[in-house]
Amino acid sequence: MSDDTGTSANGLRCVEVRVFSRIAKALHYRFPDFLTDPEVGMLVRVPLGSRNELGIVTGLGQPKDFPLHKLKQVLEVIYPHKVFTEDLFELIRWMARYYAVPEAVIMDRVFPGTLRKGLKAKEQVSLKVSDTGAVEPIEALRRKAPKQAALLEFLRQQSQAITKSAVIQAMNASHATVKALIEKGWIEEQREVDERIGYRDDLAEGDAIRTLDFTLTEEQQSAVVSLTAAMDRQQTRPILLHGVTGSGKTEVYVRAIRHLLQSDPDASVLFLVPEVALAPQTVGTLRSRLESQGVEVLVWHSHLSEGERRDSWLKIAQRQCRVVVGARSAVFTPLSNLKLLIIDEEHEPAYKQEEIPRYHGRDLAVVRARINKACCIVGSATPSLESLYNVKAGKYDVVRLTRRVDNRQLPKVTLVDMRLEYRKQKKESILSQTLVEGLRERFEKREQSILFLNRRGYSRQMICPECGWVAMSEECSIPLTYHRRQNLLKCHLSGYERPAPLRCPQCQSPKIRGEGFGTQKLEDLLRAVLPKARIFRVDADTMQKKNLFRHVLADFRTGKLDVLVGTQMIAKGLDFPNVTLVGMINADHSLYMEDFRAAERTFQLLVQVSGRAGRGERAGEVIIQTSTPHASPIQFARRSDFDGFLEEEIELRREFNYPPFRHLIRHVIRDRSIEKLEFYCKKWRETLESEKIADLEIRGPLPASVEKLNGEYRYQLWYFTPRVIATVSRIQEVLERFQWEKTTRQILDVDAMNLL
Repeated sequence: MSDDTGTSANGLRCVEVRVFSRIAKALHYRFPDFLTDPEVGMLVRVPLGSRNELGIVTGLGQPKDFPLHKLKQVLEVIYPHKVFTEDLFELIRWMARYYAVPEAVIMDRVFPGTLRKGLKAKEQVSLKVSDTGAVEPIEALRRKAPKQAALLEFLRQQSQAITKSAVIQAMNASHATVKALIEKGWIEEQREVDERIGYRDDLAEGDAIRTLDFTLTEEQQSAVVSLTAAMDRQQTRPILLHGVTGSGKTEVYVRAIRHLLQSDPDASVLFLVPEVALAPQTVGTLRSRLESQGVEVLVWHSHLSEGERRDSWLKIAQRQCRVVVGARSAVFTPLSNLKLLIIDEEHEPAYKQEEIPRYHGRDLAVVRARINKACCIVGSATPSLESLYNVKAGKYDVVRLTRRVDNRQLPKVTLVDMRLEYRKQKKESILSQTLVEGLRERFEKREQSILFLNRRGYSRQMICPECGWVAMSEECSIPLTYHRRQNLLKCHLSGYERPAPLRCPQCQSPKIRGEGFGTQKLEDLLRAVLPKARIFRVDADTMQKKNLFRHVLADFRTGKLDVLVGTQMIAKGLDFPNVTLVGMINADHSLYMEDFRAAERTFQLLVQVSGRAGRGERAGEVIIQTSTPHASPIQFARRSDFDGFLEEEIELRREFNYPPFRHLIRHVIRDRSIEKLEFYCKKWRETLESEKIADLEIRGPLPASVEKLNGEYRYQLWYFTPRVIATVSRIQEVLERFQWEKTTRQILDVDAMNLL
């Protein structure tokens, strides 16, 4: 037996440690008396074989049937406080069962690398005159070593110790001069580790977007009352906040957060956003409204530097902040007494991690809320069908905002049939005459516009009209995108690139050309249409520099830019009151993807992008360019008819028994040999079918939509099941017994969002 400090009956303290070496199970160690009392969540250094490794204390107590005196000893406690919370251990155990990933792998991936390295707070070294140096005459020293004498005199004039670096800089001295005085005993060093975190927050510096309280609309007030009542009664059932674009969901979030923090001074809040780009705007809003009350708001996401990540994590672990805003990985931050979780734009596919562990940030936030008995709010103007299905099933409550604030009207939507435009202009056109006139009119009125095209680069592909040659990626089964400014052909999946040829490599024709268009070409055309306008393109090619996107948005908000052209980075969540026109190019591009969610994503994207217009006092307009104006998602989006779209789409999903009616597990199997891949996929299906797993439907194997990726061929199987954990467990059992070829690799993606 052991007590709550892990002390056994014979007085030895024992801890369970999960080491960052992907070892399947936790190990036990003795905790020496010269160290502080152990806590679950501490970061420690322990011996493992012939090396020392870092690990997290996951439990207190001794192992069964093992002599305690034979246990190896913990070598060091890295920080005198815990850096991981107990609810996160429970969350990781749930993830391991649900997403079919070992706990050790999850721990290794979610714990910040900068802390896994054992990076401590920097030691501060100060210098002061010693008792001997204070009385030692220095006349002889001035003749022999004038620099030493000058440095000693400088320190004698200081009323307190001064940092070593400041002394060296002030006196233009060398480290050798300092060392000589220390060896003489005339000055001495003071070393201090300051565990208080000097928080580096470069990304989230920025404008405090709103500083005053707003008068709530009747709907907003009703929503706030509903949410605060749910928090007061400690309701754990998630609440869907379904509000049209511009209805003031952020203001409702702010009021809910303030209510919680006022009623529970020790409570903490996690606010998730789908994209890093949205973090500064959200942080700016929350800081302006909360920090005046002494509430600190901190940002967390993967784009922070190592130092920023370390500072942020330790500050959260030490409970020096109560509100964290971040992208999906923020769901793992060590917030204590977590009582409110908000998942904004919950429908966004960006919440799904596409690398191991392939978790969904929204779903993990819901689980973490349940573990903490906390209130969970999922919000969107276009909720996912999964969330709406949960409302119907009674798993979620729902609060609705059906009108924009100040009774602002939803923007006027104009559909432009690009087939008719082609007949008028006798050529492929990118900008319709309607959109060109709209852009010129807004520029003359000093109003702003946004153009959205979800394809970067200059041309979609490079082809030869003489022989039909197409520039294909060598690593992936997709055409290379032409980037004219760098004269490069690029694969946006693998990163492969090569110079664009001047002649066809196959027939040597000089007529080789780009076909289709991307944001680069759209930007060039726009500059020809509006030569005096200040235009900026926002996509993955231009936003390479850290914080550039934040600065571009600040310039746009303050009127330094007239038009933004971009991809999905500008499609959601941004609030610019002076934007009165939004143009959508190739609006139906996503409608014909090989994905059963194509209609849902097209509808969501159209509504979200349209919502960027008319958010101020001036009326807004949206011009949607499409070759399929009568497609259902486009018509429903034009009318902002969410209920109509939902009714039609849910019936189609029901007919084919697709999510949300069942869970989808995508199994991708990869190999460089197509023959070997086909053989093992067929054999695997036969083996799995012979197991007769209950409630499991298997579809495939078939080639993936992008059959070749990074030099490997890919086949996929789809598994449909109403029960994920039980099914995943059985599939894993069969996988472990199945004899795979060494070169064959596989991915098991639970609740898959990317089906390409």
